[in-house]
Amino acid sequence: MDGRLKRVVDRVLLCAAALALPLTAAHAENHVQTRAFDASPWTSYYGDADSLGDLTRVASTFRVIDVDLDPDTDNFTPAEVAALKDGGRNIVLSYLNLGSCETYRSYWRNVPEGFVSCEANTAAHAGSYRGYRQETWMNLSNADYQRLIVDYVAPRLVAQGADGFYLDNLEIVEHGTSTRNGPCDAACVQGALDLVRKLREKYPALVFVMQNATGRTTREGMTGGVPFASLLDGVAHEEVYAPKYDPQAEAELAAWQAMALTPNGHAFWIATLDYVGSCDAAAKARRVLARSRAKGFVPYASDSSAKQGVVCYWGK
Repeated sequence: MDGRLKRVVDRVLLCAAALALPLTAAHAENHVQTRAFDASPWTSYYGDADSLGDLTRVASTFRVIDVDLDPDTDNFTPAEVAALKDGGRNIVLSYLNLGSCETYRSYWRNVPEGFVSCEANTAAHAGSYRGYRQETWMNLSNADYQRLIVDYVAPRLVAQGADGFYLDNLEIVEHGTSTRNGPCDAACVQGALDLVRKLREKYPALVFVMQNATGRTTREGMTGGVPFASLLDGVAHEEVYAPKYDPQAEAELAAWQAMALTPNGHAFWIATLDYVGSCDAAAKARRVLARSRAKGFVPYASDSSAKQGVVCYWGK
């Protein structure tokens, strides 16, 4: 059976498993162990296993590996995810877009009975995502959209073997209403916080890392009577040092650092994701990595935003 056919077979099996009952106690115990992680170095990659190349090299180099495990992408089989985990040594996170919905996802149009697809849920549409023609901002207070994410999208990623989620586009909570690029009112903001809480309630032992959205709204927000920050295991921010320095982003990460959070009894993970153009830009990458490490962050540098189709090995 060739790799592509194997992924199709696995996808059929996993789709059936995705809507099954919650994790068994044995599975939960395994995931509790994964939340306690020493997560450096890390990588973010959105291509498939074939393009990734030597899975053993990736697994031996990185402790946190952010990939896209949407089963419809056929990026990785569960066996390939297991190889990246390296016997539990590593954390494999799956990209999970919360703030917007991509038109190339199957659930944009096709979902099981009882769910409302992104396309059909026009009440949740918050406008096109400027610069990303295949994405539509979503109002995160919409109950049908929340249910789609919590009870359909996320379980399919867990069925693929994800140790947790890399939560993207929550920066919509910082947009306010005076914009045409994803306006978000107070109800939308609270809905975003509540959505992550509902995911945490469903998956209490998985790893949650939030990308961007690191301002006061998330640092100080409350949901269901608990601080939003307590739901997370870490945060990451793009473009802190490259392609150009962003002092505000750096200051926001420092503010999270000052909170001295200890999720599950372990240090809060704070990472940077910078873009240096290509894996040939080693000298620039090393400067970026050094600046991040000097602040106590966990750095990674890739080629370009939203195009992480290659893993760069920068050395120490």
